[in-house]
Amino acid sequence: MEIILLEKVHKLGSLGDKVKVRRGYGRNFLIPYGKAVRATDKALADFEQRRAEFEAAAAKALAHAEERAKSLAELVVTIAARASEGKLYGSLTERDIARAISDAGIAVKKQEVQLVDGAIRAVGEYDIPLHLHVDVTAAVKVVVVEEKK
Repeated sequence: MEIILLEKVHKLGSLGDKVKVRRGYGRNFLIPYGKAVRATDKALADFEQRRAEFEAAAAKALAHAEERAKSLAELVVTIAARASEGKLYGSLTERDIARAISDAGIAVKKQEVQLVDGAIRAVGEYDIPLHLHVDVTAAVKVVVVEEKK
């Protein structure tokens, strides 16, 4: 299936690229989420007419992500969790971390939190990467402490 990208997609291409993808990826993800359109002559002509609009939207999204990255750069989030001898009862997931950062005043979605090594299962300090945009990644320091009884 050939598609035209309406925004930059990681490991696929940039705005305006005409790429071939598997049908399911295009039909179930890229097209419904507004990241691409089918590559027809009409769609290509429409895209070329609206290219400046798409480029302006991409620049605005990048600027917004960079602003968020600056505000997150010095943020330290403390999460209190039930633990015994340094090990948590359960674990902290992307959702828990996103909620804690959002409670600190900066809205973050759980999809932006990247736990590379899986869920957090111990007390300590962690640098958690946040994928805010295709080109912007920020890190937040998360301190997990034992909850006081």
